[in-house]
Amino acid sequence: MTGAGRIVALVMVGLLATACTDKDALRGGDYGSGAGGAGAGVGSGSAADPKSPVYFQQAIGDRVFFAVDQSTLSDSARQTLDAQAKWLTTNTDFVATIEGHADEQGTREYNVALGERRANNVREYLMSRGVAGSRLKTVSYGKERPVEICSDEACYSKNRRAVTVLTIGLTG
Repeated sequence: MTGAGRIVALVMVGLLATACTDKDALRGGDYGSGAGGAGAGVGSGSAADPKSPVYFQQAIGDRVFFAVDQSTLSDSARQTLDAQAKWLTTNTDFVATIEGHADEQGTREYNVALGERRANNVREYLMSRGVAGSRLKTVSYGKERPVEICSDEACYSKNRRAVTVLTIGLTG
């Protein structure tokens, strides 16, 4: 490798390292963008205001996690979703997009299908708790939008998730 090639390689490694540690960069910088989500989230409010999206994200929890190759909701996930459903039925000005994600293992097609099953299971659960289906959309990103980038279980477990992204909208 030439001297110029080494410099280019070092710059690329530096940029990659910055991108991997800057979660806001991966998320698009907006609250509720679902850690690399649709970017349509809401960025207002504070964690002290129980009606704010920030409260939803930080106090309620905007995401649930899944076991390897699973789309079944765990007890912990159901507990978080119960709180999300309660918040959503109280704050009817908001609609939500549920993003399904997968870790990097498996093919793209498999992970898109797995993310879709995860998002749909979350949507169905929220609907069973009284949230109108017209307020809930789903999207699958498969393995395309990880929150952690590395090839070990610690990262994989954070990427196997469904994220509820809030948007102010008409529920018509």
